[in-house]
This record gives sequence, C-alpha cells and structure tokens, in this order.
Amino acid sequence: MCGIAGIYAYGSAAAPVNRDQLRTVRDHMAARGPDGHGEWFSADGRVGFGHRRLAIIDLSEGGAQPMQSADGQAVITFNGEIYNYRELRRELESQGHVFRSDSDTEVLLHLYQEKGTDMLQSLRGMYAFALWDARKHALLLARDPFGIKPLYYTPANTNNGTLRFASQVKALLAGGQIDTAAEPAGHTGFFLWGSVPAPYTLYRGIRALPAGHFMWVGAQGEGDPQSFCNITDILAHAAANPACGSQGDALDAIGAAVRDSIAAHHVADVPVGMFLSAGIDSALITALSSAHGEQPHTLTLAFAEYLGTPNDESPLAEQLATQFGTRHATVKVRKADFEEQREKLLAAMDQPSIDGVNSWFVSQAAATQGIKVALSGLGGDELLASYPSFADLPRIRNFARPFARWPGLGKTVRQASLPLLRRFTSPKYAGLLEYGGTLGGAYLLRRSLYMPWELGQVLDVDLARQGWLDLQCRARLDATTAGIAQDRLAVSALEMSWYMRHQLLADSDWASMAHSLELRVPFLDVPLLRAAAPWLAAHPALTKPEVAKALAPQLPRELLEKPKTGFSIPVCDWLMNDQIEIKERGYRGWARHIHAGCMNRRGHLAGPNSSGLNAKVAA
Repeated sequence: MCGIAGIYAYGSAAAPVNRDQLRTVRDHMAARGPDGHGEWFSADGRVGFGHRRLAIIDLSEGGAQPMQSADGQAVITFNGEIYNYRELRRELESQGHVFRSDSDTEVLLHLYQEKGTDMLQSLRGMYAFALWDARKHALLLARDPFGIKPLYYTPANTNNGTLRFASQVKALLAGGQIDTAAEPAGHTGFFLWGSVPAPYTLYRGIRALPAGHFMWVGAQGEGDPQSFCNITDILAHAAANPACGSQGDALDAIGAAVRDSIAAHHVADVPVGMFLSAGIDSALITALSSAHGEQPHTLTLAFAEYLGTPNDESPLAEQLATQFGTRHATVKVRKADFEEQREKLLAAMDQPSIDGVNSWFVSQAAATQGIKVALSGLGGDELLASYPSFADLPRIRNFARPFARWPGLGKTVRQASLPLLRRFTSPKYAGLLEYGGTLGGAYLLRRSLYMPWELGQVLDVDLARQGWLDLQCRARLDATTAGIAQDRLAVSALEMSWYMRHQLLADSDWASMAHSLELRVPFLDVPLLRAAAPWLAAHPALTKPEVAKALAPQLPRELLEKPKTGFSIPVCDWLMNDQIEIKERGYRGWARHIHAGCMNRRGHLAGPNSSGLNAKVAA
C-alpha cells in the first residue's frame, strides 16, 4: 500500500516536469508510505513519477518504486495489492518472463507487456496505478473495480497541457497549479450524500478516475475513461443466469468463495491483523482466519460513553477473541480523545465526509498495536443483504410506482404537503410519490441527507442548481440497477456503487493511510462476487446469519441472532457539548461543519456570503 503521484507534460507548449513540485505532491502523502520513497523522470523531462512506500510484499529494495521493466520501455507507480500475483507470476514464467524481484509490482509490468490493458481482467486485488509506455509514448491510469483505492487527476479542460495525478486530492492541492474553483457537482453531491460522489471532487481542477476504469493519456491529452469491470454488469448477469441447486448447495458454494477470498487476503510478508466488532462480518473473518498459521491479532474500538450500554460492542468482541484464541486489544475512545484529534482528523480527511471518525480511531489504535495490515468486514452487508434498505427500497418502490402513470402528480403532492410534513416529520415523506417509483429514486429518498429541493437552503442557489443538473443523480441511480431483474441484487448494486464506494471505502482509505495502515476488505473481491451472485439470485431469501452459521458453526447464537443495529459512535453528543451548532437532523450539522472546515482551510466557499453555510465552531 502506497501513495503515488505523477506529472505528464503532454502539450507541446507545456513546461517540462517541475521536479520539486512532484516531490511536494509525493511527500504530502508521507503517511501513506513511511518505508521509503522514490522517483523517476523520463529522459526528455516530460514525464515524472513519485512514490511513497508502505512495504507489505517483498520488503527488500527489490520492491521499491517507481519500477522499470528490464528493457526500460515500461515504468509503473502502483498503490495496492495484487493477491493472485504468485499465480500470475508462475503463468508468466512459463511464457518465458524472467523476474528480478518477489514483488507484485513487477508482475504488473510483465503482465502489461504480455497482455496490454487486457491484463486488468486477470487482477485480483485492490489497486490504482499509473504506467508509462515509452513505445506508445502514452500514460495508462487504472483503478480497481470496487474503487477500494483512489486515483485523482487533473482533467484536460483545466490542466493547460500538463496532467497531474495522485492518490489524494490534498496532495495535488499541495503541489499547486490546480484550478480550485468550486465544482458544483462536488459540493452539491456532498450535501446530498454526506460524501463526494466520483468522478467529482470539490474542485473544478480535480477528478476521480471511476472505479473499474482505465484511461489513456497521450500527446493529445486524456481519452475518455473506459470500463473494464462493472459491478452492475456482474450482478445483472447473475440475475439473468441464477444458479441451479438447493439452499445447501448455495451455502456450500458461497462458503467456498468466502474462504478463498479470506485466504487470498492473507497474502503478505508481514503479519495480518483483524478489526473485530460485535458484528457477524468481522467475527466470520476472524473465525476463518484463525486457520491461517500464526495466532491472529484482533482489535476492538469502544467508546467511554457507551460502556455498559447496548451500544458497547467490546464485551461480545472480547468473548469472540477468547473463543478464537486471538491476541486481542480493546481500545477505548473518550470525548477528550476526539477533542484532541479533531483537527488532525479533519486535516487527514481527503474529501469531506460525515463519517470516518470510527475508522480514524480504530486505525490509530491498530498502528499503536504494531499492526501494519488489517482485515475489515466492510462489504459484508452489501453482499449479504443485511441493511434495512434491502427490504425498504422495494417496499417504497411498490407503493409509489402506481402513481407514476400521472405525470406531475408527485411534484404537486410534494409542494402541497411539504409545509405540513416539515413541522411533524422528515420532509422526505413529501417526495415519496415524486421519487419513490424506482429503486434508484427510493434509494435517494432513503440515503440522502438533503433532498434536491432543500439544497438551496445550505448552498448558494445557483451552485446547487448547477450541481444537481451535473450530477444527474436520478439517471445515474437508475443506470446502477439497469438490467438487474432481481430486487436483492439491484439493491446490492446501489449500496456497493454509492454509499459503500463513495463513503465507506473513501473513509477507510484516508483514515487508515493517515496511520500508515493497510486495510483489506475480503468481502469486496471480484471472484467472490462472481461466484456468490448467481446463488444469491437463485435464493434471494438467504440471510447473512445462515451463511455465517454454515461457514463457522462455532459462532455463538448470541451473535447470529442479534438484530442488525449498525455501528454507533457518539459524535453528535461530542459536537453538541462542544457548542458546534447542529441545527439539522442527525448528521446534517456534522456535514455542514465538515464542509465549512474543509473550505475554510482552502479559502473557498467559506462563510454565508458564498455558500450559505452557517455552521459555527466555538473558539
């Protein structure tokens, strides 16, 4: 796991690569790679790569980056892990390739020389990389299918013939020469979702490469991002081709795929630990990981305010750790810890998010325990349908769909009912008929912080209007479920492609890498998804506890029968007690605080005269 950066002066009038600027961008990401750093510059000075290294596979200098092919015609800077690199290496060696290191990075170089961009179909892992092809005189950027690893770049309409890329938005900003004008879709997207949806950022001059896409950059600038693996397509194919067999067959097949993924995610040259909560996902990973050699190290986060209450996960987690014989630590977080860490947390937060506090503290705790790689249960809810949304979205859709035959009815009902509903309950109910007729529209109703008609209350009206138009949320949400003729898999596609990708994975990345921790997510594995989805299509009523019981029958009944509650943190109480003005429901005040804090640091859209924000932070 690492931080990558680069500059490509492709325009004929563009100045050669500024080496100091590239080093500034690279070293802004020092926490992502404290084990080493490197750089490479082309002979003509038009291309430069930078790298910060967190050594996980091949700890020797042989794994250092940027890495060149033996003939010097390909150079790569790579962030992530390729879990099947050993199998790929054996295949390449059988074809005559000779290796100089034991790293997965070198496997990528050889695989590209053998297959070109078709290599991406062979990769199992999490990754973002840039590869310079001297023969083509072109730059290749690529990002993994789930979007576990980030990759940002400067789009052609803002870069004056010089493309820059990095693992972090703030690293690109640190290097300068970035168009920092407000990106309407980024700001509006944040207030809709509580995170910034790709491909947008808060800045006009920075874009995210979409998950599961690659992009070429040549002498004429960048081409359009091209999809090589799409979660919707995988789930649509499974829905159209469900597996044949009993529920027992389904449990056997899904169980084998989960075991295989967990085994793959243990590939490392350093010990692998686990985050252990009182939930099924992390307990299942811990139970199955206990079969992988050394006694595993597990870690649980507890909050002082929750001790002795149902929200305290530590007692059950400690019971599980004792049962599985792990080396366990419970780390307690108090309000004073949050107050002490808040400014550091906001500085590390690469893009604003209403979440991530728990990820920050558990990653910090892991670092203090000497854990360098940790497995997380993230993705289990989305794969195994344990969010309430899996029942709620079809129910909303089924209720609202009959009213869609009368155009304009939903908007009329919303405008008429909103004043009354706002006084007694959530204003979202006013939009039920207008938005609820599709799963995508129902998802917007359920997941959004603000509804579209509310955006002008928290953002400049023109900014909000333009942002909503650019986002095309309803069309994109409906496209996420296109062709998936099965509700369970359609909701999985929505959760994986929106909440999980833009918030959970983004938060996990910046929070873990701020503490030089590699976070791995075994439930987010393309081979696992391809193997499990047809069986889930055939048996849509199959539950996560049933899967877990079949895979690990030693899990206690208390865990398997515990109602789904989600992971709770006392952030709102901490903020209220700190006199941070929270006027809105739930995390809305935190959203406004985060947005104002991030913007104040950059001097953009700060204060009510520009964005309409009124979040105040006590001095």
